[in-house]
Amino acid sequence: QGRLVESGGGLVQPGGSLRLSCAASGMVFSIRSMGWYRQAPGKQRELVGSISTGGSPTYVDSVKGRFTISRDNAKDTVYLQMNDLKPEDTAVYYCNAGGTPWWGQGTQVTVSS
Repeated sequence: QGRLVESGGGLVQPGGSLRLSCAASGMVFSIRSMGWYRQAPGKQRELVGSISTGGSPTYVDSVKGRFTISRDNAKDTVYLQMNDLKPEDTAVYYCNAGGTPWWGQGTQVTVSS
């Protein structure tokens, strides 16, 4: 049974930055693609982006050029660097191990002045 733990959320002003981390355990991390998702109040959970086992990231259009996904297989951790944050980025952010039902508990990101 895999386990994922997100961290790094918080309150930030518009234009600010945050770096989220997702630490994995109980799985062979290096063979899993990893995804970042978010869920805003009253909305469905949506994909933010993902990273392949080889380290190639993809993003949804709304975050391209602002967010960067990376992974460190030695630390079994995937990261989400978020720059130029906007109020509409406010959500609970989750990570997911591709092809599995394993989700973290989420970390709250609030962008507000």
